[in-house]
Amino acid sequence: MNVFVCVGSSCHLKGSYRIIELMRAAIAEHHLEDKVTFKATFCVGKCGVAGVSMKVDDEIITGVTENNFDEVFKKHILAKL
Repeated sequence: MNVFVCVGSSCHLKGSYRIIELMRAAIAEHHLEDKVTFKATFCVGKCGVAGVSMKVDDEIITGVTENNFDEVFKKHILAKL
């Protein structure tokens, strides 16, 4: 599985680096290092949406925040592995 968190200007201002920290911790906590390739990426084209954007394989997920990160991780990563 490939996971990319947007670090473009808009997402940076919305907290993308905190989402990156949370993602790294969640991947380690669930021992998914060998199943998930995790990287930062520049704009995924969803700048007008609240929260940070990320891409899981070919699916773009928008509105990711520190408050809903656990739910997003469970739904879009854990459930698909």
